Amino acid sequence: MDDQIGYCGLDCETCDAYIATVRNDQALREKTAKLWAELNHAPILSEHIHCEGCRSKGAKTVFCETLCEIRKCALGKDVSTCGGCPEWERCPTLGTVLENNLSALENLKRRNT
Repeated sequence: MDDQIGYCGLDCETCDAYIATVRNDQALREKTAKLWAELNHAPILSEHIHCEGCRSKGAKTVFCETLCEIRKCALGKDVSTCGGCPEWERCPTLGTVLENNLSALENLKRRNT
């Protein structure tokens, strides 16, 4: 499975934080910070938008590094993605992501086969 598929099945390569980091795109960092601050009602600044992927050894956004319950769970269970967990299909935390993103579901199904 591609290293840029997050624990939840989302593709990090399509994330604006990842894209801004890889391209060193300050305008995209600023746009992403503004959007995420509005969506999360939190003081997110452009300098917070630096991420090399959820499962990478490199930099992550504060959310991915410390707040993401899905990532914490996967690390605790020592699975490469949630698709490696026998409980993934009935996980309420993961369910929210999968309900809103069919490609994440497909990525996890491929991981589970």
